Amino acid sequence: MRLSRFVEFGRKIIGVGRNYKHHAAEMKSVVPDKPLLFLKPPTAFITEGNPIKVPRGCHELHHEVELGVIIGRKGKDISEIGAMDYVGGYTLCLDMTARDLQEEAKKNGLPWTVAKGFDTSCPVGSFLPKEQVADPHNLPLWCNVNGQMRQEGSTADMVFRIPTLISYISSYFTLEPGDVILTGTPAGVGPVQPGDIVEAGLGSLIRMSFKVQVEEKSM
Repeated sequence: MRLSRFVEFGRKIIGVGRNYKHHAAEMKSVVPDKPLLFLKPPTAFITEGNPIKVPRGCHELHHEVELGVIIGRKGKDISEIGAMDYVGGYTLCLDMTARDLQEEAKKNGLPWTVAKGFDTSCPVGSFLPKEQVADPHNLPLWCNVNGQMRQEGSTADMVFRIPTLISYISSYFTLEPGDVILTGTPAGVGPVQPGDIVEAGLGSLIRMSFKVQVEEKSM
């Protein structure tokens, strides 16, 4: 199935910030009154067997576990009522964030592009056809580092649900097959260091593991 190779041909990754109340609180931020969006390039994707690389200049890299919604067909100005028809499947994602670079950008009123979009910043799991997910708004999410549980939450706690996100995003960006929407992270985000093993799961449906290493300069 073509969508199972979304990493190979997906053209964009759309992140949603502060979509869980408790995560917004731990970041000392308010819950937005409309979805807060950011983009990652497709070069951010990595699959199991490839390492998460700490970007140059980053001294505080954080994990954020998220449900990824994979778009199945092209759409623009999609209504909430018909939004789920555009979902092709789901995956598990980590939105790796260079937190110190993000905070510096925020302080100076600058974009978060480097902090969110660096190479390897979007580790993903296997493709899950939507027919295998009875209710995407009732899925447990978890993330541990070196066997220590850091994040435990549920997609039931999303502020903006999937139809709202698809409708809102498609009013600005044409959604295309293979595009991935990162739907936000529950509380418990925290730092990782080179050598750490980051494991994450979507209930019993997907489990994945990645090693963290230092970014090395290419010759």
